Amino acid sequence: MSPSESPCLNLSVARLVAAEAEHFAIWVLKAPLPGGYLHHDCIWPESLTQTWLAWQEMFSPLSLSSSQKLPAVQVALAPTMVVVSSPLGSTTSYGGRLMQQLGIQLWQWLFEGAIQSSLDRSQGIAIGQNQPLRLRLEIRDPDLITLPWEIMQPQAGKQAISLSQQLLFSRTTSDVAPLPPLKPEQALNILLVLGQQDAPRQPSSLGNLKLEQEALALAKILESSGNVSPNGTATLVPCLVDTLVMPTPEELTARLESNAYNVFFYAGHGEPAPDGGLLFLRPGVTMNGTELAQVLTRCQVTLAVFNACWGARSAEHNHQPIPRSSLAEVLLHHGVPAVLAMRDAIADEEAISFIKAFARALAERMPIDRAVAVARQQLLTLYKFNQPAWTLPVLYMHPEFDGELLQPLAESITELPENSLTWIGRERAAFVRPLGSTNKFWPIRGGLMRVGRRQQDNDLTICEKWVSQRHAEIICRGDPLDSNSPPTYFLRDFSRFGTLILGTGGWRKVHHQEAPLQSGSQLKFGSSHGQIWEFVIDG
Repeated sequence: MSPSESPCLNLSVARLVAAEAEHFAIWVLKAPLPGGYLHHDCIWPESLTQTWLAWQEMFSPLSLSSSQKLPAVQVALAPTMVVVSSPLGSTTSYGGRLMQQLGIQLWQWLFEGAIQSSLDRSQGIAIGQNQPLRLRLEIRDPDLITLPWEIMQPQAGKQAISLSQQLLFSRTTSDVAPLPPLKPEQALNILLVLGQQDAPRQPSSLGNLKLEQEALALAKILESSGNVSPNGTATLVPCLVDTLVMPTPEELTARLESNAYNVFFYAGHGEPAPDGGLLFLRPGVTMNGTELAQVLTRCQVTLAVFNACWGARSAEHNHQPIPRSSLAEVLLHHGVPAVLAMRDAIADEEAISFIKAFARALAERMPIDRAVAVARQQLLTLYKFNQPAWTLPVLYMHPEFDGELLQPLAESITELPENSLTWIGRERAAFVRPLGSTNKFWPIRGGLMRVGRRQQDNDLTICEKWVSQRHAEIICRGDPLDSNSPPTYFLRDFSRFGTLILGTGGWRKVHHQEAPLQSGSQLKFGSSHGQIWEFVIDG
């Protein structure tokens, strides 16, 4: 079973308008087991409201209006709270205890009775299939959107739900159109948009984002993750990053329409607004979520990532949240398969740390929800459990989307059968592989292989900055089926920097010309610092 077939449990929470105040219903909308579609009514307790207000007072004071503020000292932590002691006998900080208490109270409220039973049975099925369980939560009541559901944990000492790689958590909504067929791709093709650097109409204490540093960090981690994985083996995930700095809406739209991007990344300032928030592209120029959604869905962007404050926060009118008004919700409603945004303001260094870990996980072909969990773990490790950094990213996923952005490695790379020297029948195989690899290769089909940096135009995509979009071709002259007359292969270069071929006298540069290839020829595309590839004729 592939990761895309992981069992899924979808829950929905809505306020019962005709019932008493603070009366909610929780439904199981999708479950991997017969009879798992359940319903549970519950009351929102005052104790949970008090803990939530205290949590905001400590971790997000700017999100509280003056009429909502409640001094944290007025909220007593539950006497049944388990406080973990350190080896030296000191207890966890008040912030850590508050973080833990709100997480436990949210879990106990959501997973009560039949809902907890459905979760337990669904997890059992997932374990039996050796798969993670995807848990997707739909919050229909706008008053509950801003709650940090990502910190839910069943009890003290247990992992928060959004940190788990066995229980992949995301938010969702059922009020969406069906997704068109989506096919996982072989490369990350990212449009990185750097918005306005100052913070219009926002408190000056938030400071200015170091957007240039963030862009360099993202490009660097993508380039390196496309070459070497943490265990030192080649991952071979092509990664292409195009950058736009403070574009106009027309320039942004034109760039999206000019290339087949699967990831849109915005880094800059934003704020809540009724039509999906506002992104400040440049001084005096904004774009709201509804406008952006049109071009993202038309261009079939799979993942939209926003390092902008309050991208997952609803707009307000007269201190009341407006339903379905956050940037993340609006994009999902319009058909973007996955949206990652911030629930609150995030510091520059926290954002860059998250981006690095998230980009690395995506480049390793992890599903989007698992990649978010891995990056969130990194935030918790760096900035600690009792700080809000790890709680800020909020992932929304379409209920029909399986989270696969890149094709899993086992499906994307052809495996050579052991002791096999031939293709089917009498056809003699020619292929290109990373030097030293014995079971990863890219076959030359129909006597032609195109090599370059653009995935949609090439058979072998290499995401290195010195590789041209249309770099070279490997062509066959002769009949590959004729064993008595071996075919001849040539490399034809079209690139800006040329192609290097290793010969008896060392590396030789081929630039805008043809050169014959022999089985075992070693190649570097664009630079002597590039990855070494080997051309092989099998049999």
